[in-house]
Amino acid sequence: MKGFREFIMRGNVIELAVAVIIGGAFTAIVNALVDGIFNPIIAAIFNADEINKAVWQLGPVSLGVGSVLAAIINFLLIAIVIYFLIITPMNKLNEQLYVRKHGHKPSEAEVETAASETELLAEIRDLLAAREGK
Repeated sequence: MKGFREFIMRGNVIELAVAVIIGGAFTAIVNALVDGIFNPIIAAIFNADEINKAVWQLGPVSLGVGSVLAAIINFLLIAIVIYFLIITPMNKLNEQLYVRKHGHKPSEAEVETAASETELLAEIRDLLAAREGK
C-alpha cells in the first residue's frame, strides 16, 4: 500500500489526471466546432446531406472521404489550439523565468546543454530504477 500511495502522490500522476480531464472537456469543444461548422461545409462541397455521406466518385468506386476529412480537420484544430494556447505561452514563460534568473536570454549552446543535462538525468533515473528492481 505504501508504494501505491507514493505512486499516487507523485506530481506526474496528478498532472496526468488533470490533463485527461481538460482534454475531455476540450474534445467536446472541438467536436462541436467540427460538427457545427466544418462538417456542413464539407457536406455542401460534396453535395451530401451529412458529412459521413460525402463521397468522391471515381468511376464505379465511391470513396467515403467525408469522415476522413472531418477527422483530419478535428486533429488539425486540436493541434493548432494546443500549440498556440499551451506550447507557445509555456515557451515564453520558461524564457521569462530564465531571463529573471540569469539576466539574459538563453543562447543556443545553453539550450543544448540543458537538453543534454535532461537526457543525462533521465539516464541516471533509469539506472537507479533498474538497480532498485534487482
